[in-house]
Amino acid sequence: MRKILCAICLILLSTNYSNAFSFEKTKEQPKIVQSEQFQNISNQANVLYAENDIKNAFNLFLSIPEDERTAQNWLLLGNILQDQGKIDEAIFMYNKSIQTDETFYKAYYNLGNIYLQDGRPNMAIEQYKKVIKLKPEYAYAHYNLGCAYIKLGKYGKAKYELLTAIDLKNTVADFHYNLAYVYKQQNKEKQAKIYLDYYNKLIENEL
Repeated sequence: MRKILCAICLILLSTNYSNAFSFEKTKEQPKIVQSEQFQNISNQANVLYAENDIKNAFNLFLSIPEDERTAQNWLLLGNILQDQGKIDEAIFMYNKSIQTDETFYKAYYNLGNIYLQDGRPNMAIEQYKKVIKLKPEYAYAHYNLGCAYIKLGKYGKAKYELLTAIDLKNTVADFHYNLAYVYKQQNKEKQAKIYLDYYNKLIENEL
């Protein structure tokens, strides 16, 4: 994932910024309690998912009745469908996750990622704002929100979100790179160079 994100960002600064965001997905447990029978099935499916046995994990999740599925069950179904390129079905699953637990911020985050990837930055912004309301310290939500603003050319708002992301997690090279891009778009070459230099240092430390 790290190398992919860097490649995207390198393209971003010189040409395009439409895909400069994280696709980080979640496996976090929600607060929903299942009956013991279906909790056991969920646990088995989670293990299969972690082991990348996607087909069997998917079938196990589907075997759980809809009224017994947790927000996490719906979320992982969405992840699997998204990875298969079934975007509409993934959106449905993420929305079901949210309906099951309105405080499950990771479902909003994954939904925002789909919208941003699909060229719908305004809808992505709406989802990322919900994430931040629930989890204000989640750096990647601020980062992706900043990238959505970049796509709309709203560089002032993008700068604010990227600076917030860096304050929360200053070791992610992509955060600094995209902030350098924003400063460059604002014709602030000195600030752009500072963050680009920091980006290069972080990349060197990873080698």
